[in-house]
Amino acid sequence: MSSVRQAGRAGSAQDVTYRFLKQRIAELPRDGGTFLTESEVAEAAGTSRTPVREALLRLEAEGFLEIVPKKGAFVPPISDAEVRAVMEARELVEDWCVRKLAERVDEAFLAELDDVLAKQREVVDEPVRFIEFDRAFHRAIVRRAGNPVLAEFYESLRDRQVRMGLRAVAGSETRAETVLAEHAAIVEALRGGEPAAAGEALAKHLSSTMTALRVGERL
Repeated sequence: MSSVRQAGRAGSAQDVTYRFLKQRIAELPRDGGTFLTESEVAEAAGTSRTPVREALLRLEAEGFLEIVPKKGAFVPPISDAEVRAVMEARELVEDWCVRKLAERVDEAFLAELDDVLAKQREVVDEPVRFIEFDRAFHRAIVRRAGNPVLAEFYESLRDRQVRMGLRAVAGSETRAETVLAEHAAIVEALRGGEPAAAGEALAKHLSSTMTALRVGERL
């Protein structure tokens, strides 16, 4: 595990520790709960306990963990019911956004999505970074649709799905390539300017993702 100092010097100690812990939590298996203590995290992160405590409080507020007095921070398993709930909410938000965007997409934005896909392909063997670019791809579409309320809600959904996605990508030799192909299909549908086609490409991708998450639970 890399230290906070190695992770980067930008931002406050709390911010850097927060990002460090968030990635650590994302890498935990979704099918088992884990306790994290301030002292253990501080030692692993190479920082004092104060920024660790502050970072844990932020993560608790976001629903990533639960602070248990005298025991530490409990990172709960992710249930099948939560997977379904998150994916259903994602589909509602993303379907509206991708259809809206298809009505008025421009070449500059399509080039932006192409660039994200190119970078994602470069890290196809690195699950953590691959999922970061996956999030960047979908976030770009949601934000570009122009509804800030939906964009904010969507961020909370994707935070909850980070651990799910990592499990699916890391546990399959073909999942990353499938994601890239499905993302490319979404871009092409947007390029065609057809809302129905864009919605169909998105639905296929999210259905495939849901299947991968269910398989990942059994790995």
